[in-house]
Amino acid sequence: MKNNIFLLGAFFISALFVISCTDDLNQNPTDPDLFTEVDVYSSSQEALSALAKVYSGLAVTGQEGPAGQPDIDGSIIDEGFSSFTRIMWNLNEATTDTGIISWVSDSGVPDINQLNWEPNNPWTKGMYYRLAQNISYANSFIENAAALAANSTEVQNYINEARFIRAYCYSQLIDMFGDVPLVTSVSAVLPNQSSRAEVFSFIESELKDLASVLPAPGVSEYGHVDRIAASSLLTRIYLNAEVYIGQAKYAEVITHAEDVFSSSYSINKSDGNNNGSAYDELFLADNDTNGAQNEFIFALLYDGINTQAWGGATFLVHAPIGGTMNPVEFGVNGGWGGLRTTKGLVKKFDYAVTQADGNGHPITWSDSRAMFHTDGQTYETEKMSTFKSGYAVRKFKNVDVNGNPGSDSSGNHPDMDVPIIRLAEVYLNYAEAVTKGGGGSTTLATDYINELRSRASAPLISVSDLTTEMVMDERARELFWEGLRRPDLIRANKFVSSNYLWPFKGGAANGTGVSDYLKLFPIPEDVLLVNPNIKQNPNY
Repeated sequence: MKNNIFLLGAFFISALFVISCTDDLNQNPTDPDLFTEVDVYSSSQEALSALAKVYSGLAVTGQEGPAGQPDIDGSIIDEGFSSFTRIMWNLNEATTDTGIISWVSDSGVPDINQLNWEPNNPWTKGMYYRLAQNISYANSFIENAAALAANSTEVQNYINEARFIRAYCYSQLIDMFGDVPLVTSVSAVLPNQSSRAEVFSFIESELKDLASVLPAPGVSEYGHVDRIAASSLLTRIYLNAEVYIGQAKYAEVITHAEDVFSSSYSINKSDGNNNGSAYDELFLADNDTNGAQNEFIFALLYDGINTQAWGGATFLVHAPIGGTMNPVEFGVNGGWGGLRTTKGLVKKFDYAVTQADGNGHPITWSDSRAMFHTDGQTYETEKMSTFKSGYAVRKFKNVDVNGNPGSDSSGNHPDMDVPIIRLAEVYLNYAEAVTKGGGGSTTLATDYINELRSRASAPLISVSDLTTEMVMDERARELFWEGLRRPDLIRANKFVSSNYLWPFKGGAANGTGVSDYLKLFPIPEDVLLVNPNIKQNPNY
């Protein structure tokens, strides 16, 4: 899965011919006349190679890795910027209290920091195209592998995996853009725009089926999704159902979370790193083998030699390093001085402060999730463009549990896999649903949170402490910079409102409320020009 990356392309707003490439990311695309669709689907092994592109469309950005032959035209977004995880971080973290980007000269970045984007913002546009394109990859795979699947259970499993990736991409599309076209086959016909509720229903139906037909955990290789991935994603979309379709689905969160809890996935507690913690291990170069993999329900796989991109793990490791931080400690050749946090996140750890500076600002914590670098950094975030303005973050590293760097000797590209869904999130989904009347057990919800807090050496809570607000704060502590903060704040009615502020929200130094329509990102204008069936989101 890490080495065999293939392109199967058909675009969301206009169908393109299928192209394939051989071997790994460093190979040039092969002439389609020499490597045809028939060849790609001539055996289960060839189908597996094609499936790899469905996965890798969320991990890499083109055919030559880390740059060259981009999946998305450079006139839409620079290839280095176009990685799914890089755009997701910008849209779901830098728009909130957990993150801010220093590179204000990059097009669209100041607007992301300040919640002031327009329809042609390259980041919102890049995300729409990235998700739409990956849906096209999945649709192409599902159609072309169907004949082979008729006589192969193995290939049918691959098709089901592609269905999961498609459902995941649609879950991101409705979260970010609302009403979008629902396209489940490759076609040159311009699609109509479906309502958010219609697409939600499709995702729900797909995932409920996949929760019964995908393989059980442990049957497939690490990196392939299984039936628990479908159940886990169901808990996420049900948790947000009031936002998406105006209906509470908290009882459904409980039902599918219990399915996850009965599986073989487990919270990593191995603590094999003498210099860190079990939480640390989730974000290291060997997180595919150090025990963290047992917590990862869906992850994007990276290999510093064979899976290279300027987004993904490379972005997450390099971009937060700056100031007095030593890149060697992170297993890379340098920092980009780009990402840091605000006191909004830092204050979530106030209960765990063990030392403050002369100004009374915290500089050490007993909770190991408070992974802040404070030396040379200011507590207050006063300037967007200044890396030292605001605490830095030490969450992602390209070293193993023993401190050894990853496989890329140049120090450019990390081996760290990027978790997209992990068991800890499902614990917190369950706990939040319990506090919102979905049923379940307050005792179990408390126990699940305490399992996470115990791993981080944080003080335990009692059942009486379990409230929705407490769970939301725990989500910030446990899941920060993992691409979930924006939807969390929207669900909590804190994203656009003036009742919860952070630096530069709405363009004000101390933050201000913004318009409600910003809960959705704009549909790219060039998509509207190509397809008159699609209407823009309100107020753009």
